[in-house]
Amino acid sequence: MHSSQESQLMLNHTLQQLLGHDTVQVELIPEKKGLFLKHVEYEVSSQCFKSSVYRRYNDFVVFQEMLLQKYPYRMVPTLPPKRMLGADREFIEARRRALTRFINLVARHPSFWDDILVNVFLTYNGQDVQNKMRESIRGVGDEYITSKLSTQAKDFLPADIQIQFSASRELIRNLFNSFYKLRDRADRMAARATENATDLLSFGKELSALGSDTTPLPSWAAVTQSTWGTLKQALKGLSVEFALLADKAAHQGKMEEIDVVEKLNMFLDLLQSYKDLCERHEKGVLHKHQKALHKYSLMKKQMMSATVQSKEAESVEQLESRIVEQENAIIVMELRNYFSLYCLHQETQLIHIYLPLTSHILGAFVNSQIQGHKEMNQVWNDLKPKLNCLFVEPPTLPSPPLSPEERNFFTR
Repeated sequence: MHSSQESQLMLNHTLQQLLGHDTVQVELIPEKKGLFLKHVEYEVSSQCFKSSVYRRYNDFVVFQEMLLQKYPYRMVPTLPPKRMLGADREFIEARRRALTRFINLVARHPSFWDDILVNVFLTYNGQDVQNKMRESIRGVGDEYITSKLSTQAKDFLPADIQIQFSASRELIRNLFNSFYKLRDRADRMAARATENATDLLSFGKELSALGSDTTPLPSWAAVTQSTWGTLKQALKGLSVEFALLADKAAHQGKMEEIDVVEKLNMFLDLLQSYKDLCERHEKGVLHKHQKALHKYSLMKKQMMSATVQSKEAESVEQLESRIVEQENAIIVMELRNYFSLYCLHQETQLIHIYLPLTSHILGAFVNSQIQGHKEMNQVWNDLKPKLNCLFVEPPTLPSPPLSPEERNFFTR
């Protein structure tokens, strides 16, 4: 391709530019939190627009529908499913995170960030935002209609675009499968860290309960009464360290969930939107194009048959008129097909711009492990000397023999 054609096709963005364009927070409105909610509202705050608006889930649904209507040839992320029955806290929090990923992917998409529809969703504070969004696209048409390049898209495409499309689709499919497994494992590791925190806290509570036990010793055990009292006091004190260990483990699990699992989820959402786009291309514009060609072929056969049979001139003219209309429809479908491929080419580039995000995710994963183990190791080391008091024996009683491993441990 010529350099001017390449410039029309290529995206000149970096990952830092995409991520830095906007950051949108989606938070539950505090007074609306609860187990049994008829409606859940979210506060949606955009750094780019310096705005804060209230939105419901159905507002997100209409917003996505409008995006698909206006940009059928671009990656529009999916929304989390709507739960019909009562939603619990866990479901509401998972949906909040999914909505956050959705709106950030939209706000950072180069084709969307200057669109009035995005502006309305992120900034409009008036009544009935759904009607406002519908009004913003009424009579505008989709991107093929509004783009100045739609009728020239074929000229910008490489000759082997179909081969590239097939190869890219296969690559994205493989990436999705691999990152899905990575996300699953990372999610399980974060969950294990949280479970570890719960177990450590329970362990400390049991030590505290043991140290606080007031059951009197029987007379035959009176000889060890002072020893048991010392042991109980030491056990009770250890619960503080185990509570601190639990706090460190919970913090590590939370960081892994935010910095690793959520970033993997966002990347998976992006890859899924690309897969959906490929499916829309094949089942949508490409299918309609093939259907139009088939209809045109049938009409041509009818025309030939009518001419041979010398039917009335009026019916032949009507058939000719329909054929002309169908030819025009085919031309439009061909142009839409090329424009769809043009958009697909750019969306594929966008995926590759996001690919370095994997290094950020892996870096966050490694750092969380290093920091988490470092902090817990410090607490364990602080706890270790406090165990010495658990092995203090009265001088009149012989100490039990220690194994080489135990001797080495307690003399450090």
